[in-house]
Amino acid sequence: MGVSHECDFPLAALDKRKIIKPAFEGFGLSSQEIDGRVRDALERGEGIYQIDLEALQAADPDLILTQELCDVCAAPYRDVLEVATKLPRKPEILSLDPKSLGEVLKDVERVGEATGRLREAEEVVSSLQERIDTIGAGAGKATVRPTVVCLEWLDPLMASGHWIPEMVELAGGKEPLGNLGAPARRVAWEHILASVPEILVLMPCGFAVDRVLEEIHLLRRLPGWDGLPAVQSGRVIAVNGHAYYSRSGPRLVDGLEILAHLVHPELFPGPIPEETAKIVDRRLLPAGEDMAGYP
Repeated sequence: MGVSHECDFPLAALDKRKIIKPAFEGFGLSSQEIDGRVRDALERGEGIYQIDLEALQAADPDLILTQELCDVCAAPYRDVLEVATKLPRKPEILSLDPKSLGEVLKDVERVGEATGRLREAEEVVSSLQERIDTIGAGAGKATVRPTVVCLEWLDPLMASGHWIPEMVELAGGKEPLGNLGAPARRVAWEHILASVPEILVLMPCGFAVDRVLEEIHLLRRLPGWDGLPAVQSGRVIAVNGHAYYSRSGPRLVDGLEILAHLVHPELFPGPIPEETAKIVDRRLLPAGEDMAGYP
């Protein structure tokens, strides 16, 4: 068995043979520097991930799970196909390319079928769908639907895509800048200002909460930052995008439940762990103001 360098859940995945590694180490680089390196590599026609053929041969797979959703987030599908031709026996290759929560659930069943665990997969999907329906029903009781802007990168600024706008809608909000069913896209700061976000959720791809907080200065320096309703009300929130929003898996439903709490704490009460979400800046909040269970 083998996994990519990004596979970190469940914890047992950390002990598995690493088949894929990044072409460059992002630790210590700013968002702008990471973006620049990625773009330079892609413009040169070079990959930003390296598949370890020797490790893959040692794993001797019957099945390879890969994706066609994003060449920046994982090894490109074409690279996986090419390296598979160098294996002593031809494995089954299952490529995932979901654009919505529903398609993510279908992929769970596809993986279950490919691994001979379809029944278990169907049970998982049923449980996940029930949780999604619960959030949708609860959010349906909301008397207001606040404007929620989700950013998937901070420098350059990138508005959310794929399933994120759908998740905001299910959680009882409105995402005016989201690119539903399509990749995240660059967005001008002026457009964010014009959307007048009541809630601003920072979910850079691959970043945990502490990493997001390290780069909040990128937003604070922008003109009009302090005047945003989300800043004024203390509803700028850093979330663990790496675990709950960027990757197409079952934990997106955990992310939906977290998002529902952040959008409508009055309907979905209860504190959530700081490693999942944290208010970026309370400096403009009135002293002693109750954040209704916000982290």
